[in-house]
Amino acid sequence: MGKIGQCWLKAEQKAEIALSVETARDKGISKARVCRMWVINRRRVHRWCNKRAKGLSLENAKPGPRNPLHKLLPEERAAVLQMARSEQNADLSHRMLAVTAWDLKLFFVSFSSVYRILRSEDMMSMRGKHRHHNGRSLPPVRKALTSANQRWCWDISYLLTYEKGLFVYLYLLLDEYSRKALNWRISWYQTAQEARRLFEDALLSENILDQPEDQRPEIINDRGRQMKAKSITQMLDTHQMPQLFARPRTPNDNPFVESAFAAVKTAPQYPGRFQDREEAQIYFDRFFAWYNTEHYHSGIDYVTPDQCHRGLRATIVSTRKAELMNQRNIRKEVNHQNAISTKAVNSIRYDHINHMTCSVIPP
Repeated sequence: MGKIGQCWLKAEQKAEIALSVETARDKGISKARVCRMWVINRRRVHRWCNKRAKGLSLENAKPGPRNPLHKLLPEERAAVLQMARSEQNADLSHRMLAVTAWDLKLFFVSFSSVYRILRSEDMMSMRGKHRHHNGRSLPPVRKALTSANQRWCWDISYLLTYEKGLFVYLYLLLDEYSRKALNWRISWYQTAQEARRLFEDALLSENILDQPEDQRPEIINDRGRQMKAKSITQMLDTHQMPQLFARPRTPNDNPFVESAFAAVKTAPQYPGRFQDREEAQIYFDRFFAWYNTEHYHSGIDYVTPDQCHRGLRATIVSTRKAELMNQRNIRKEVNHQNAISTKAVNSIRYDHINHMTCSVIPP
């Protein structure tokens, strides 16, 4: 078996070691000598032998206190399950479920606690068409962002229609710090003119031209012909907005807009195909209104892009942490009082049993 000190062992292995110690003792070999041979602490083996002699299980127990003061209250667990089982929350991950409940003041339970509750009820199956990240991709080297409108990213995505080979195109301009969709357009064509209109509307809505030239956002995009078009480069150069290009065949250099496109096309309500440009425009007007003002984004501490864009992220996150800590303290107090009550009831019951025993046994 090799060196087993400081290793977690199965119940069968513990029983085998305890049996070898008892067998060796019958042959005149001391327990200390056998433990040195196994390279294991003697007291550890002594505990196993005592448990085995008493008929107790040698299975590994869960570490930590059995009844922690901050354990979840039954009503908190019930609230988590009630919310998770509602039809409108069927597509929410355990993290989104927790954040939504925090903001609705339904319960204040951590991500990990929500995960354990759902897993215990077999409710942690993969939702939607998302897959797990492989963990091998590395983000591009970028300067740190401290507020909105410091770096914009944009791209164009194909949208299927009901006619084979015919597409409409989604132009999307995103703020990297807040993940807010600043502007979007739907078109039958991939042209520099459409891209120029995309930027012009965003420049006006964000009042970029009123800012000093050295405080205007830089632009990152792929190397498509629309991105490298002279009209686009000249416009950005005129407004003193540096243009950065992703490396060829490296979508991870422009990951935020790619992630936004993934969120678009894996949304439960996404129709998959569109009849025409007008139908797509109506859908995305509704979708991006929801995305900006209601969608809790995992990349920005589960606040909405609009909240982050307006500089409310730090306040919201700190308020949530305070409410979670407050609920933890309340939970500890309630569980402490319950433990005291249980101990008092058990003490009264024990005294009553002793009194009955004394009255039955003759002096």
